[in-house]
Amino acid sequence: MMLATSRRVLDQLRHDRRSIALILVVPALLLTAVYYLYENETLPPGVPRTFDRVGLMMLAIFPFVVMFLVTSITMLRERTSGTLERLLTTPIHKADLLFGYAIAFSIMAALQSLVATAVAYWIFDLDIKGSPGYVVMIAVINAVLGVALGLLCSAFARTEFQAVQFMPVVVVPQILLCGLFVARERMNDVLENISNVLPLTFSVEALKEIASNSEATRLMWDDATVIGIIVVGVLVLASLTLRRQTR
Repeated sequence: MMLATSRRVLDQLRHDRRSIALILVVPALLLTAVYYLYENETLPPGVPRTFDRVGLMMLAIFPFVVMFLVTSITMLRERTSGTLERLLTTPIHKADLLFGYAIAFSIMAALQSLVATAVAYWIFDLDIKGSPGYVVMIAVINAVLGVALGLLCSAFARTEFQAVQFMPVVVVPQILLCGLFVARERMNDVLENISNVLPLTFSVEALKEIASNSEATRLMWDDATVIGIIVVGVLVLASLTLRRQTR
């Protein structure tokens, strides 16, 4: 049942060119914009480029944002069109359905992360100490996190506009507090404590470990494990809150 759901969703995406473009092309274009923002900066010899720091973080943030939007809207359409209601009249379990969607979108997330990382390394010469393979791994996990949160939030939205409104509630605070703009230790105590439990914080911390170490560190693996546990927990919670239809 779960694999059948994944095949159906992938087949739908295959015929939706706009969604494919949003998933595969938009993150690479946004990364290109970030690169040219810092193209003319003047740095002393030996000082790393700003793009090497910011661009690396964007490899996790852009897939997270895009997959959250695509997943939440797609799942909402399934419910409002009656597709979800028809599926739930079959013996399929809610968890099988949600994890089937997660598998399908995770495959697209992996392709998305590969494209964006390839652009960063081969076109813009991203220069960090760690392996590109670890960067792709964290980017994929983060994109899957966006999928899981999108599935969860879609259960509480009645329209596509409401699904998008979850962005400033779920996504934007994580971007602001993940340590990208201000180091977490420099935040006030309340914001730092909030930051310490946000999923995106672990992704950024893992990428910083990759950027500064040529070998995988224990902290990087710990962060990746925490994100994986959060993804599974969110998917289980989403299956419990899944409704058959939107009135």
